Amino acid sequence: MHPIRTAVFLLFFVSFLSPAQQKDITLQNIWDGTFRTERMDALHSMANGKQYSVLEFNSNNRTSTIDIYDYESLSKVKTLVNSADLKAIEFFIDYDFSEDESKVLLTTELDPIYRRSALGKYYVLNLADDSVQLVSKDKIQEPTFSPQGDYVAYGHENNLYVYDLGSETTRQITFDGKKNEIINGITDWVYEEEFSFVRAFEWNADGSKIAFLRFDETEVPEFSMDVYGGELYPKQQLFKYPKAGEKNAELSLHIYDLRSGKTSEVKVGKRYSDFYIPRIQWTKDPDILSAQYMNRYQNELDLWMINADNMSSDLVLAERDDAYIDVTFNLTFLEDNSFIWTSEADGFNHIYHYRLNGELINQVTSGNWEVTSYYGFDQDNNRIYYQSVENGSINRDIYAIGLNGRNKKRLSDKEGTHSASFSADFTFYINSYSSAENAPVYTLNRSRDGRLIKVIKNNEKLAEKLNTYRTSKKEFSTISVNGNDLNMWMIKPADFDPEKAYPVLMYQYSGPGSQQVSNRWNSSNDYWYQMLAQKGYIIVCIDGRGTGLRGAEFKKVTQKELGKYEVEDQIEAARKLGSLPYVDAERIGIWGWSYGGFMSSNCLFKGNDVFKMAIAVAPVTSWRFYDTIYTERYMTTPQENPGGYDDNSPINHVDKLKGDLLLIHGSGDDNVHVQNTMRMIEALIQADKQFEWMIYPDRNHGIYGGNTRLHLYKKMTDFIDRTLGDKLVNKDSPSEKVRIRG
Repeated sequence: MHPIRTAVFLLFFVSFLSPAQQKDITLQNIWDGTFRTERMDALHSMANGKQYSVLEFNSNNRTSTIDIYDYESLSKVKTLVNSADLKAIEFFIDYDFSEDESKVLLTTELDPIYRRSALGKYYVLNLADDSVQLVSKDKIQEPTFSPQGDYVAYGHENNLYVYDLGSETTRQITFDGKKNEIINGITDWVYEEEFSFVRAFEWNADGSKIAFLRFDETEVPEFSMDVYGGELYPKQQLFKYPKAGEKNAELSLHIYDLRSGKTSEVKVGKRYSDFYIPRIQWTKDPDILSAQYMNRYQNELDLWMINADNMSSDLVLAERDDAYIDVTFNLTFLEDNSFIWTSEADGFNHIYHYRLNGELINQVTSGNWEVTSYYGFDQDNNRIYYQSVENGSINRDIYAIGLNGRNKKRLSDKEGTHSASFSADFTFYINSYSSAENAPVYTLNRSRDGRLIKVIKNNEKLAEKLNTYRTSKKEFSTISVNGNDLNMWMIKPADFDPEKAYPVLMYQYSGPGSQQVSNRWNSSNDYWYQMLAQKGYIIVCIDGRGTGLRGAEFKKVTQKELGKYEVEDQIEAARKLGSLPYVDAERIGIWGWSYGGFMSSNCLFKGNDVFKMAIAVAPVTSWRFYDTIYTERYMTTPQENPGGYDDNSPINHVDKLKGDLLLIHGSGDDNVHVQNTMRMIEALIQADKQFEWMIYPDRNHGIYGGNTRLHLYKKMTDFIDRTLGDKLVNKDSPSEKVRIRG
């Protein structure tokens, strides 16, 4: 059997112009907004379920508005808030409603900190009388209304505060907060990055209590990062960053009672001393708090119910796994305090329904496929809405199912990727659909049966514009590698000639649970791949072992050996690609970013007889340099698993380098520190290996800002042209050479 099986999807559109009339895509086109895709602004479904609000900006007069729209007609009902009418506020950039929607919290003067965190000034607008209150004269973090809308809790300089909107007074809840030592109610760096949240405090149902996490990071090792800026002397940024095997912050859970002013520490009967609390959430009962505790290895997850009156606790659910357990935001308490939970307990991610005491009522979904998003529970109709890959692992569809697991209905129809944003009462949803051949289309649909009500945005103008450019097909297929059929896509030159032998550039990520081969409209990289295909390259991406949406066994095979099986799959795949008659086996390259940079450099070193070149952007070069939560989830600690860390880290294989290597990093990367690249550089120098490198001053993990992205992609394109793009070879006449278009 031939190792590659192919199903073809057209990329972008069917062209109506002859190739001679079509233009080539340029890097300037990609980064100057030529191919900007229309997207739906983030919307908030109003409590009535019939309307939604959208934040609008007017750049001409620098005003912002919150506009209300009707779901069914999509017509604008009114402008609820206009910054031009607010004397205290010139401009706001975000907003949140109180639960009863009588007040709006307006965000101004926002200063980013890390990936998800920021400091800002916040105002509360009372819609009844248009009065405006400044929550704090200082810049604060994560202000949040109490359920009744009479208080706003927030973080400031590592302490928690509550602002009373009625008396306009502020109450300080904690007093021991100190930078790089104690944090109350806001997550530390590693929690923010790896558990994906910043606000570590929660109001209970009646607004009488606040549960919060306290981080004591006094003994966590400190990381320093120079910030060069435009000043005479660089500044040094210092922050606590626990690298694999090092000390984490000491964590504790507390409950503050607004009536008594008393704070109590929660202590549960956990079996481990080194632990995480990745989620806290109050139930419908204002006295019952749920808290998820994990051991440091993250292969034990315990769900505890805590009685805030007497501080007793009950373990209601205990999950165990030989590898690790993923933490989600899917826990949902129903009106009877039973709860929805998602788990890989049967080998695939599915939805479960439990009583409050942890007794299983039923497994709602099942099958050899993954639930990829849980959207919510419609109490009135006893229905759960979710997204899954039931229709093939590269596609995503929207489904409805009864709480009892019956009457499942697929609401989406077209092949590709669908995602949904539901109205508050689950009457309607806005469907976002795209595929490799279709730019995003946004439609209003009825939740009951998925019926289309009307199209909101369809990106027709982008499709018309792309008709004037020369592009290629994107071919989805599988390739048989190391006993597995791996998902793959391939982009060939538009004027592909099977009699020629083409250079191949492979793109790679392969982080645990990730997916790059999916039937959806991709980002700017796809335009870059089209540009490279115009030049005469074949672009390929393969999701190897360790990637997601194909079950826990496939995903977790890389446990304790990151960089082993994933690299083996890419090397063997490159060999199989090199055996194809239209591939020049001597000119196969690979590139990737972050985990993908770890992969691309590893592949170049370990597969030095296969890969001619590699580009590694912001790469991890040794897992010893990366943070505790992410790394130890898959590798345990370096003290316990030194071979797993060292045997597959590219920094330890530099002596194998034969091809061309380009290393790229931002000096301001607080996530994958530039230390990774610097240590790799030193290892390459000592091994007497030549290579190229580029450091972008003060740029973070995303390496963007101003002209940076254009410069970066010019750098990478030039390197690819110099190392892979010297010739095209006729397979029957090796001496006949055609230069790649530059």
